[in-house]
Amino acid sequence: MTHPISVSLLLLASVLLGGCDSGWFAGKPAIAFAPYGDAYPSKPDFAQVEYEYPIPLKQLAKVTPKYLASLEQEQLDQLYARLGSGPIPNGAFDGEIVFPRGSSGKLRAAEIIGGLKGLGVNFKGRMLETAGEALWKGKVFYRDEKILRNRIEDLAMLRPVIGPGDIPKIDVDGKDAWLLFPAKLYCGQSLIDSRRESIIIDYAFTDDIRGYREKPDFLAGRRGLKVRDEIRMVRPGLYLGRAYMDHAFILNFVLYNKELDHAGRAEFETGQVRDECWSGTQQRVVAAR
Repeated sequence: MTHPISVSLLLLASVLLGGCDSGWFAGKPAIAFAPYGDAYPSKPDFAQVEYEYPIPLKQLAKVTPKYLASLEQEQLDQLYARLGSGPIPNGAFDGEIVFPRGSSGKLRAAEIIGGLKGLGVNFKGRMLETAGEALWKGKVFYRDEKILRNRIEDLAMLRPVIGPGDIPKIDVDGKDAWLLFPAKLYCGQSLIDSRRESIIIDYAFTDDIRGYREKPDFLAGRRGLKVRDEIRMVRPGLYLGRAYMDHAFILNFVLYNKELDHAGRAEFETGQVRDECWSGTQQRVVAAR
């Protein structure tokens, strides 16, 4: 019989590492990717990819979470490398997890978390993916405070590790969402592409954030799963994210806010949306035409 705390830790991994199609921009994006193979030496240099395969704004305008979920991991990596940070988001975003596959056939998250014996995690197969999609519904950004909290719509699975006391919640589209697992927001170096900064969602030192709950919030931090996310903007209201545990890449996720997507359309089409983080020395000129 699986221990309830082990299951809860499993669920937490899905919650933190990290759906909706806008239906607003019609057509599948025609985004080109550099050729690649399975071996690491065959992976192309990101600077060369951006120089040879710039992404026009009209193609980024067509990107949806469903399209992103259809890409291979190398394609997601190449796409992410050609994005800028955009502005640090504000408000509630819907979330969708996009899992890469490990070489053994299991989810990479399951393989890596399974090695964290100190947390007592024990599970197999698709359990992590299914639990994460059912439990995690997105993130809420508090831009001015430079913090973030995760939206949880079902607390039942986390009850074994949640301590006593009231849990703050927010209404999103008429549904209550509990706010757990705070993180700090800042601009910082991307772990996959150091040519320009990403927006970092850092859980390492969140115990000094107002409203921090030792249980279960500590599980995401430096004494738990050591989670660190980074995101870049596809367009206003749509961000592509990458989640790490102890610097090991686990999975991709998508954040989407329909209202911001619509409101930012005019500015996006003119190429005037500014990166809030350091944009690097390689300019994305063609992409803004």
